[in-house]
Amino acid sequence: MTQTQDYGPNPVDVRETDKYKEEYIKAFVERWDQLINWEARAESEGQFFIDVLRQKGVHRILDVATGTGFHSVRLLQAGFEVVSADGSSEMLAKASENARKNSFILNTIQTDWRWLNRDVCEKFDAIICLGNSFTHLFSEIERRQALTEFYAALHPDGILILDQRNYDSILDHGFSSKHIYYYCGENVKAEPEHLDDGLARFRYEFPDQSVFHLNMYPLRKNYLRHLMKEVGFQNITTYGDFKETYRHEEPDFFIHVAEKP
Repeated sequence: MTQTQDYGPNPVDVRETDKYKEEYIKAFVERWDQLINWEARAESEGQFFIDVLRQKGVHRILDVATGTGFHSVRLLQAGFEVVSADGSSEMLAKASENARKNSFILNTIQTDWRWLNRDVCEKFDAIICLGNSFTHLFSEIERRQALTEFYAALHPDGILILDQRNYDSILDHGFSSKHIYYYCGENVKAEPEHLDDGLARFRYEFPDQSVFHLNMYPLRKNYLRHLMKEVGFQNITTYGDFKETYRHEEPDFFIHVAEKP
C-alpha cells in the first residue's frame, strides 16, 4: 500500500467509495488512536452501547467498522461475543495489536460492506457501524446495498447501531465541535477543509505536525433514517451524543438504533 495519501490535482473532485482503501495508509492508522484517546472516549460514551445491547438481549455482535478496535475490545471486555470486520487491512492489523495489549484475540474479517454476506456466513444479534464510517459510501445505490447486507446478516429481532456526524448542523450552520465525544485526543485537530452537499473533506492534524485527510459524504439524519426504513428496519431511535432528548443542531454525533422485525 502507498505510504502517502494522493488525491490528485483537485482533491475535492475525489468522490468515490473505493478511495477509502487508499486513505487509511499505515502512517495515518498508526496515529489514529491519538485522535480517539481510548480512555477519554470510554469516559465520554460511558456504558451507552453496552446498555443498549444488553437491553435488547444481544449476545453475538458484528462490528463492521472496527477501525483500531476500540468498540470491539470494549464489548469483549463486557462479555459479548464479537466478530470484527473492516475494509482496511491496516486497520485490522492495528485492531488485532490493540486487542492483544488488552489480552484478547480478535476474530477478524476483511470485507467490503457492499458484499458483506459473501464474506460473512453467519447471522448476528447485532451489527454496529460506528465512528462515522457509513459516510465513506458516496452513492445512494451503495448505501442501500450496504444496509441491505447488514439487514440480511441479522437474526430476526436483531438490531443495527449506526452513527454519523451531525452533518445537518455542519452544512446549515457551519462546523463546531465540543471535542468531548469520539475524537477526544489532546493536541489533535479533526476539522472540515471543504464542505458542500456532496463532500465533507476532513483534515486531521497531529502533534508531530503530520496531516492526513478523509473524503466523506455528508449524510443528513432524516435521509439516512429514511433509507434504513426503506430496506426494512423498523422502530428507529436516534440519539444525539448518547442522549434521547436534544436540540437538533446541538449534538456532534447522531446514533441510530434500528430493529429488524
